[in-house]
Amino acid sequence: MNKINSMIKFLDLQKINNQYQDEIKASINDVFNSGWYILGDKVKKFESEFADYCGTKHCIGVANGLDALILVLNAWVELGRLNKGDEILVPANTYIATVIAISKVGCIPVLVEPDPNTFLLDTEGLKDYITPKTKAMMPVHLYGQLADMEKLMEFADEHALLVLEDSAQSHGATQNGKKSGNWGHASGFSFYPGKNLGALGDGGAVTTNDDELAEMVRVLGNYGSEKKYHNKVVGMNSRLDEIQAAALSVKLKYLDKDTAYRRKIALYYSENIKNPKLQLPSWDSSAMNHVFHLYVVRSNNRKELQAYLADNLIQTIVHYPIPPHKQDAYKDFASLNLPVTEKIHNEVLSIPVSPVMDWEEVIEVVRVLNEF
Repeated sequence: MNKINSMIKFLDLQKINNQYQDEIKASINDVFNSGWYILGDKVKKFESEFADYCGTKHCIGVANGLDALILVLNAWVELGRLNKGDEILVPANTYIATVIAISKVGCIPVLVEPDPNTFLLDTEGLKDYITPKTKAMMPVHLYGQLADMEKLMEFADEHALLVLEDSAQSHGATQNGKKSGNWGHASGFSFYPGKNLGALGDGGAVTTNDDELAEMVRVLGNYGSEKKYHNKVVGMNSRLDEIQAAALSVKLKYLDKDTAYRRKIALYYSENIKNPKLQLPSWDSSAMNHVFHLYVVRSNNRKELQAYLADNLIQTIVHYPIPPHKQDAYKDFASLNLPVTEKIHNEVLSIPVSPVMDWEEVIEVVRVLNEF
C-alpha cells in the first residue's frame, strides 16, 4: 500500500517558482514601473549574467529554444558558412524541434543513431554518415547529459564541420571545466517553464564566442534590423521578453543549488533502484556532465510500468513516444532503418526528479519501482 496519500507530481512548477516568488515579483515590478517593455535593462542584465554563467562572450535572448537554433543556422547561411541543401548531422532520437530547425533554413537533417547506452551522439556513430555535403552537426545534450564534446569537437575540426549544441535541457552541465553552451561554435538554449532554468512562459537564448555570429543572430531576431527601420537582411521577430528576463535573472542565482539537489535524487535512484526489469541511466556519479533535467528509465513493458506507477500515485511522462522519422511531418524519413532510436522511444519513461521533491517522495518512488 502506498505510504504517501497524495500524487507525487512529475514536476511541480508552482512549488518551484513559489520558492522565489518575492524576488521574482519585485523584479517583474521593476519592469512594470520602468515603462520599457521590450529589449530593456532586464534583458541586457540577464544576457550578461547568462553569458558569464556559461563562460561565453555573448548571450542573445530570443523568444524560445526553437528560434535559438533556427537563428544560428540562418545566421550561418547569411554569413556564407552554410548553404541551403547542406547536410547537418543530428541524433535521430532528439525532440523534433532540433530537426525542424534544420528544415526551416533549407538544410537537410541527417538522422544519426545515438550511442545505445547514453542516447547521445558519439564519434563512432558519426563516421558512417559523413558525405561531401556534410557541413555541420547538432549534438543534443539529451535529458541534461553532455555529449562527449571534446571528442565531437575534434571530429568536427577534422571534417571542417560547424557545431551547434542543442542545450535546451542541459543548463549548467559541465565537462572538463567547460559548461554546456561553451563547447560548440554556438548553442541554443530553451527557458520553457519546465526546464532546469525555466521562465514563466516561453524564452530562449543563443550563446557563442563568435562576434560576427552574435551580431547576425541579434540582427536576424530583430526583423533583420540593427537600426530601427533599417533592415539589412530578412529577419524575424524573436526577442526575449523583459518580464521573462526579470524572472530568469532571479532563478539563475539558484540554478546550481537546484542542480545539486537533482543530482542527489539521481544518485539515490541509481544506487537504490534494484529492479532487474528496469534499465537505469548511464552516468558516472562523480561527473558534473549531467544536470538531470530528466531521470529516464527503460522498460520492455513501459505501458504496464506507467499504469502501475499511476496506480501508486506517481506521475510519469514519456520523452518522447514518437521519433522524428515516424512523425507525419517527416513522412519522407519513414522508411529509415533506425532500430536503436525506435527501441529507445518505445522503452523510455521519465520518473519524477525536481528540486522541490520531498525526500519521502524520492524514497517512495524507489520503493514502488522495486516492487514492480
